[in-house]
Amino acid sequence: QVQLVESGGGLVQAGGSLRLSCAASGRTDSNYAPGWFRQAPGKEREFVAAISWSGGRTYYADSVKGRFTMSRDNAKNTVYLQMNSLRPEDTAVYYCAARSRGGAYYTRISYDYWGQGTQVTVSS
Repeated sequence: QVQLVESGGGLVQAGGSLRLSCAASGRTDSNYAPGWFRQAPGKEREFVAAISWSGGRTYYADSVKGRFTMSRDNAKNTVYLQMNSLRPEDTAVYYCAARSRGGAYYTRISYDYWGQGTQVTVSS
C-alpha cells in the first residue's frame, strides 16, 4: 500500500503561481509512476500531468502545457506540480495518484493509489 498526501493548494489571483506537493509513504520501495489529476465542480476528473516509469519523460494535458511543470524527488518520495500563469478555469480539486502497473498514464483507471485532494481556487 502507498499513502499519498497532497499539500500546497489555496486561493490565488489569475496570473499567479502555486506549487503543489504530494508526499508518499508506505510501500514506497515499490516501483510506481506518479500523476496529477483535477476535478472541477460538476465535471469529470481529468488528467493533468504524469511522469513515465523510467522518469525520463513527463506528459501534460494540452490545457496546462507550457504553464505547469511536474517533477519528482525520489530521495524525499515527493512529487511536485509547479503551476504558473494560473487561470480561473484551473480552479479544481487537485489529486495526486500513483500507478504500480501498466496502463495509459492519462486514464484514471490506470492508477491504484490516490490522495485526498487539495483545493486550488483561481480568482479573476
